[in-house]
Amino acid sequence: MENEIKQNINSSAQLEKLYHADKKGFEKAFFAIYPEISSYPMADFWKSRLEFESEKESGERKINKTDILFLLISCGLAALLIKIPLIFNLSFSDEIFYEKNVGLIVIFGVSLFSFLTKKDIKPKQLIFPLLIFIASAIYVNLLPLQSDSHSIALVYIHLPLMLWCLYGMIYINFNLKDLSKRIDFVRHNGDLAILAAVILITGGILTAVTHGLFSAIDLNIQVFYFDYIVVSGLVSVPVVAAFIIRNYPLITSKIASIIANIFNPIVLITLIVYLVSILVTGKDPYNDRDFLVVFNFMLLGVMAIIVFSVSEISGYEKQRFTSATLFALTIVTLIINLVALSAILYRLGEFGFTPNRTAVLGSNILIFGNLILIMVDLFKAVFKGGDIKKVEITIAKYLPVYAAWTIFVVFVIPVIFGFK
Repeated sequence: MENEIKQNINSSAQLEKLYHADKKGFEKAFFAIYPEISSYPMADFWKSRLEFESEKESGERKINKTDILFLLISCGLAALLIKIPLIFNLSFSDEIFYEKNVGLIVIFGVSLFSFLTKKDIKPKQLIFPLLIFIASAIYVNLLPLQSDSHSIALVYIHLPLMLWCLYGMIYINFNLKDLSKRIDFVRHNGDLAILAAVILITGGILTAVTHGLFSAIDLNIQVFYFDYIVVSGLVSVPVVAAFIIRNYPLITSKIASIIANIFNPIVLITLIVYLVSILVTGKDPYNDRDFLVVFNFMLLGVMAIIVFSVSEISGYEKQRFTSATLFALTIVTLIINLVALSAILYRLGEFGFTPNRTAVLGSNILIFGNLILIMVDLFKAVFKGGDIKKVEITIAKYLPVYAAWTIFVVFVIPVIFGFK
């Protein structure tokens, strides 16, 4: 069906025939290839039409019972794994177990759900990710228990990021050459982050209400509720979010787009005021280590906002104001990146290389390169009538660079610095 749609994208009569021959198949195939055909006028017409038809049917839509089963399996297994400290008598504390394994378990749960909900499951595609998860679990749990080791702490941070790349491979069905599928995964990340935040807020309110109700009748359920409900619920949040995205894709995509349009100007203004405030207050990232750490976290957050925002707005008609806002936001973020890079290089000259400084330097260089490419494409889109979808393609092509960097931090940096 996908190939037939591509071949007849300029023929309204032929597309109509394909649609009436298999409405559900047509809709699924159309949205799967939309990033590739979005430049055609006919594609915009069919996108609007199919979304309207889906909205009419959304009230009557039934959730796939198989998806519910896979949701329960994925959440149940993730909850079981996170309760290993209660089931077995470990040789180290619960806190160390969570520090080593919580990210791995969370990503395993959402990866399992993504894999189970695929139509065509191939044995090779099952064995590879399973071996990676098992090897990662063995590796991280065999690392020395050194609380003051910075290189090991970096592994704890970057191993989930590396496994998230594996989740992306599962999500795109290991079709690494198809850039449109990479773009879909980037968009999926934005939707997942927003829904997960909403679920966490709702869960927090429910927890507070539950604790208050039982406290009112003198029943102390705090320990039990936290150990069995809260912890299990937290590792299940991404799975539940993925389930909602899969079953209500139109609703979630619209939420992400609206939030991107609202928050981009706010973030831009906030960053400009922040940079001016730094000059006024005289804060110095060159000699203030804690301030530099905050500076870098802010850089990562804004970079994520730019990437997700581009993926959300590009699926709709041209939005000149939003594109211009993103262009300005990219320039401001580049300024922040340059300040952070100069501060890191200064500290390297003064104090030498450490695991943390090496990791931060590498990530800042990667982000700087990505921002330059994004800025060039956004400039063309805003001032030269270029297609903003080219920004998406640039982001998609750059994703393997981040994946390679996480692998380097997880496996190479600890060896270079002797696990110190």
